Amino acid sequence: MPPQPPLDCAGKPLDLSHPQVMGVLNVTPDSFSDGGDFFSVGAACDRALAMAEQGAAVIDLGGESTRPGAAPVPAAQEIDRVVPVIEALQDTLPVPISIDTRKPEVMRAAVAAGAGLINDVGALRAPGALQAAAACGVPVCLMHMQGEPGTMQADPRYDDVVAEVRHFLAARVAACEAAGIDRGRLLVDPGFGFGKNDDHNLALLAGLRDIAGLGLPLLVGLSRKSMIGRLLGLEVHERLASSLALAMMAVERGARLVRAHDVAETWQALQLYTAVVEHGVKPA
Repeated sequence: MPPQPPLDCAGKPLDLSHPQVMGVLNVTPDSFSDGGDFFSVGAACDRALAMAEQGAAVIDLGGESTRPGAAPVPAAQEIDRVVPVIEALQDTLPVPISIDTRKPEVMRAAVAAGAGLINDVGALRAPGALQAAAACGVPVCLMHMQGEPGTMQADPRYDDVVAEVRHFLAARVAACEAAGIDRGRLLVDPGFGFGKNDDHNLALLAGLRDIAGLGLPLLVGLSRKSMIGRLLGLEVHERLASSLALAMMAVERGARLVRAHDVAETWQALQLYTAVVEHGVKPA
C-alpha cells in the first residue's frame, strides 16, 4: 500500500505509515477477555492512559460485547457506558479514541464527546449508520461479519472466504463513497472470528494480502481469539505468545493496525518488525 498521510481523528493524528497497535478497552460486564475489568470510568481511564504509555496509537472503546452469543445492548445504555469515559479522557489522552459500535446514535454521541474514529463490526449496515458516519466526519473502519454476534458462530459457511470477504468490503467501501464518506477516511477489517470457523480464519490469514490489495489501511483483531484456545488448548490468559505470532503474520501480509489486549508486548514486536523493514530486509 502506498504511503498515506496520517488520518485526522478529530484533531489527533493516526499515522499508519508503519504498523501500529490499537489498544482494546471494553467498558462492558461480559466481553470475552476483559469484561468487567474496566467497567468504572476511573478504571477505564487509567487503562486507556496506561495503554497509550505502552505504545498504543489509538484506544478502541466498546460499550457492547460482540463476542459470540452476546446479546444486544440498548443504545442509551451503550451511550451511558462510553460517553463519560470519552469526556474524561478527551483532554488527557494523547492518542485518538475509536468508538467500537454499530449504532448510529452511539456514533453521534461518542464523536460529539471527542471520539476520533468509528470502528463498526457491522460495516455501517444498520439503518442510519452510513448517514451518521458521514455526518460525524471522522475515519471509519468497516469490518466483515457473517450474521449477528448472537448467532454468527452457529454454522458459518463460505465457498471462498477470502474472495467473499474482499467482495463484501469492496461493496461497503463503494456504499460509503456513495454516501459521501471519502475513501481516504476508510479502513477495512476482515473480521477474524466473526461468523468464521477455524478453517475460515486460517484461510483468511493465509490470503490476507488479497484483502490488503483493496488499497486501504487494514486492521486485524486476532488477540486472544477463541481459535487459539481450540487449536492449542490454551485458556484466555495463556494466549500472549500465540497472539503475537498471529499479529506478526498479519503484519507481514499487509496489516497496518493490530487490535490487541497486550499492548506493550505487541508494540515491542511491531517495533522490531519496523526496524527490520526500514533496514531493507523485506518480508518474503
